[in-house]
Amino acid sequence: MHTPVALLLELGVILAALSLLGTVARRLTLSPIPLYLLVGLAIGEGGIAPVPAAGGFVETGAAIGVVLLLLTLGLEFSLPEFAVGMRRRVPSALVDLVLNALPGAVAGLLLGLDGIGTLALAGATYISSSGIVARLLADLRRLGNRETPAVLSVLVLEDCVMAFYLPVLAVLASGGRWWQAALGVLAAVGAVVAAVTVSYRWGHHLGRLVSHPDDEQLLLRVLGLTLIVAALAELVHASAAVGAFLVGLTLTGETATRTRAVLSPLRDLFAAVFFLAIGLSVDPDDLVPALPAALALAAVSIVTKVLTGRFAAARDGVGRRGQLRAGTALIARGEFSLVIVGLVGTLHGSLGPLVTAYVFILAIVGPVLTRLAGAVPLGGRQPPRADAQDGAA
Repeated sequence: MHTPVALLLELGVILAALSLLGTVARRLTLSPIPLYLLVGLAIGEGGIAPVPAAGGFVETGAAIGVVLLLLTLGLEFSLPEFAVGMRRRVPSALVDLVLNALPGAVAGLLLGLDGIGTLALAGATYISSSGIVARLLADLRRLGNRETPAVLSVLVLEDCVMAFYLPVLAVLASGGRWWQAALGVLAAVGAVVAAVTVSYRWGHHLGRLVSHPDDEQLLLRVLGLTLIVAALAELVHASAAVGAFLVGLTLTGETATRTRAVLSPLRDLFAAVFFLAIGLSVDPDDLVPALPAALALAAVSIVTKVLTGRFAAARDGVGRRGQLRAGTALIARGEFSLVIVGLVGTLHGSLGPLVTAYVFILAIVGPVLTRLAGAVPLGGRQPPRADAQDGAA
């Protein structure tokens, strides 16, 4: 078997660099995400040290990273509790949609984009990055905070909105007819409803199906099942993240505890690759001309996402500090925004650099602001009751 020397060497150097930067970030009690993004920018096309041999691995690893991040996030909660909470948070989803799609729509009109371009830009400013937010909550030990269920509900509802949005945008961008878009929406929504129903009613059988006393068998079963569900969800434009999150919600008890333990190292590896891939997809030469418009749009989006998070957390009775943490956690944009611009990139050449610069700014600024908003000490996970006084503040 031929050994790809260039691939091994490039991956070795990349992982060593990420390890060093991660160590520095954690000693400063910061999230390493901004540093990982900057490494990706440095080694991407047009960067100071391109890694052509490792590009394919990074792209594939990034997709797996998002799936693992959302799977392990779902393992922290139970499906019945989360389903009840989701029904209460529909108003938060509506506020999120209006506040965060509107800046993109207005910017599209001001920039002279047509209807499809304006629709694409509105979607790019609306959707937060599930992958970045999931990693932030884990890095800053906020999974037990009172505001976290509100944050996760907003993320999941955004991904569900994408089930409507992406088929419509894809059909319109390709010149298709309205009935083709409607069929795509119906297929996606039907798949999401079916998945939630199956998980809610028969999900308890899933734990027995994947459970095994051997850690290797447990890892293979859970990971295999999750990737299959994520692929099926992506096939109908329902988001691989939603599929992985549902699998995580379905697993409970000892199975969930052991799954978290065996998946944690794998999740951390591919999560780092995911953040690296965002930076890797950016050409620095494309960023400079788009920076003024991207900075202005990012500034508005920071305000609107903070307002969204504060509204969602306030409805759960969370105090002001918790509301601010919820708002800053939602700032980061990432994978979905880049997918959206990819659908219409050939029709609107100027939209790609703008959205890429916008995503990169918020993917770096978001984690920093989230940390400054009041991170939980990195010594251990904060239990739910630890935020009780703050929630009543």
